Amino acid sequence: MFYGQYAHMLDRKGRIIIPARLRQAATESFSEKFVATRGLEQCIFLFPVEQWEEMEGKMKGLPFMTGSHARAFTRLLFSGAVECVMDKQGRILLPQNLREYAGIRKDVVITGVSNHMEIWSKEKWEEYLKKEGQAFEQTAEQLMDFGI
Repeated sequence: MFYGQYAHMLDRKGRIIIPARLRQAATESFSEKFVATRGLEQCIFLFPVEQWEEMEGKMKGLPFMTGSHARAFTRLLFSGAVECVMDKQGRILLPQNLREYAGIRKDVVITGVSNHMEIWSKEKWEEYLKKEGQAFEQTAEQLMDFGI
């Protein structure tokens, strides 16, 4: 499982270092391959291949021919997907199209979100925290109604 928030920088070749704790979580589940794709709120999702395959199986059950929202989501998620292999230094290459989508130029924030990681531009992460942080308690109360 992936947890935490880490600040890093993109190198000149478009690579980021996966933080040591997140690398450890990945290698504990025997994963050095990831799938990066467009995420929500303009971040990049980074899934270990095993988690990606599990999600892909679930996505196949969506009403592709009858649900325009499901079609659009599926198209955008899968058309942006690319396999990334972690090198010996713990780096992955982020494709240019995903960096542009997420507005990543130099400073990034990598977050662990249970079964995947998210890669944010530092500016977008700070905006997100400011906006959603204010609603955190209210959301927590709503989730309590679901027994969480």
